[in-house]
Amino acid sequence: MGRQGDILASIGQRLRIRNRLIRQAMAECLGTLILVMFGCGSVAQIVLSKGSHGHFLTVNLAFGFAVTLGILIAGQVSGAHLNPAVTFAMCFMAREPWIKLPVYALAQTIGAFLGAGIVFGLYFDAIWAFGNNQLFVVGPNGTAGIFATYPSGHLNSVNGFFDQFIGTAALLVCILAIVDPYNNPVPKGLEAFTIGFVILVIGTSMGFNSGYAVNPARDFGPRLFTSIAGWGTEVFTAGRYWWWIPVVAPFLGAIAGVLVYQLMIGCHDDPPRESSEEETVKLSNVKHRDSV
Repeated sequence: MGRQGDILASIGQRLRIRNRLIRQAMAECLGTLILVMFGCGSVAQIVLSKGSHGHFLTVNLAFGFAVTLGILIAGQVSGAHLNPAVTFAMCFMAREPWIKLPVYALAQTIGAFLGAGIVFGLYFDAIWAFGNNQLFVVGPNGTAGIFATYPSGHLNSVNGFFDQFIGTAALLVCILAIVDPYNNPVPKGLEAFTIGFVILVIGTSMGFNSGYAVNPARDFGPRLFTSIAGWGTEVFTAGRYWWWIPVVAPFLGAIAGVLVYQLMIGCHDDPPRESSEEETVKLSNVKHRDSV
């Protein structure tokens, strides 16, 4: 057993990637894959079973817990942004270097693409049976909506853009509050669960219009997969060329969320007051230094 462990450790050392940014990108890729695999998998169950294996709340719970799991997997390595809009916000606030934006965004999109591929393979027979051996983008037998978001019939492009803008702004406000050490930070280790709860709340309050993508990678990666897997270019033209809205609007919403939080909360934070014990120790050190 000991020798086997040594062999595995040796293999691990040989496979170890030294470049930190590449390791972080791989973590973002895997975390986003988990997000899409579990989230879109829950949508697939509902659509393909015609509602007998879940409801609207089921999807929101699945996406919320999927985000939690993605953060638990990637958090210690990359910070678990899992969303180019979040990465953009962190770079905009100078908390991350700008080089991370294209690298993370690409890794997140690849992870979402692969997650969609896993769901497609998992439900391959059911998807083809649902459409009578055809792949429809929209309509009663449409299955492309399992993977990417499409607007409801009542939604126009302007309202849809506002929907994604507000959803992402709300997401960023909540994330910044959760990770702000000067506000009311959640207990260490519970950040992932709290952010997952935020996703659940956004889904249950803003999911009706278009499915609350609020994440360019989560939407574009699976959409790109469906275009290659057999649904064709209609995935980019359906819903009055809806595809660009969940890609562009979240970036603008992220800026709005950052500005709102910083102007109303972040800029006015006071550093936490030192405890009396810390003040006593500091005072004694000062007295000792003066006496010397």
